[in-house]
Amino acid sequence: MVLLIRQRSSLISAIRAHFAEFGIVVGQGIRNVERLLALLETAGDQRLPALTAEMLGILATQLRYVAEQVKEVEVKLLAWHRADETSRRLQSVPGLGPIAASAIVVTVGEPKQFKSGRQFAAWLGLVPQQRSSGGKERLGGISKRGDGYIRRLLVHGARAIVGWRKRSATHKTPWIERLLARRPTNVATVAYANKLARIAWAIMMHGNRYNPALAFATIP
Repeated sequence: MVLLIRQRSSLISAIRAHFAEFGIVVGQGIRNVERLLALLETAGDQRLPALTAEMLGILATQLRYVAEQVKEVEVKLLAWHRADETSRRLQSVPGLGPIAASAIVVTVGEPKQFKSGRQFAAWLGLVPQQRSSGGKERLGGISKRGDGYIRRLLVHGARAIVGWRKRSATHKTPWIERLLARRPTNVATVAYANKLARIAWAIMMHGNRYNPALAFATIP
């Protein structure tokens, strides 16, 4: 799954870059790339040299093939997720979708291998690096060690939740609100991703369900 997604991203980047060389640019996202590829089938469009259009056609075929494989894997993954109780419980956590939930369950296996949620978050590279000098402790950026795929899924999920809570006037989370009052949005996003990792570990470890009152009982 990870390799297929990387291949899809690489093909999208290559296609966008080739079109950009001729001044043809669209927004991010695979749907916008399809708009670019539609130009290859537009009769009378002379913005692309014939050889370039032919090479882009090859990339387009590869992209559509890989994209179809990604869809097939996602369908199978969703079916597995629906059949797994732990994965379903993880999905109840805001910011954890079926792909992230199933990826965590499959990758972690036995949660007892981690002594705490903090250790699990550290394994994912979601804890700050510590740098000490002159008796003073300084926290740097996250370590980014461990499983990069799950870390990215958690950060993407956290970004969606933090951004939505920040814009919403009616759906406020005090934990996130306090964090945003003291830290930039990106820092708050990583902090929530760290919180997601800890909540996920606790759910897997104890077999309980998501409880927002308990999950956000501590001050960030």
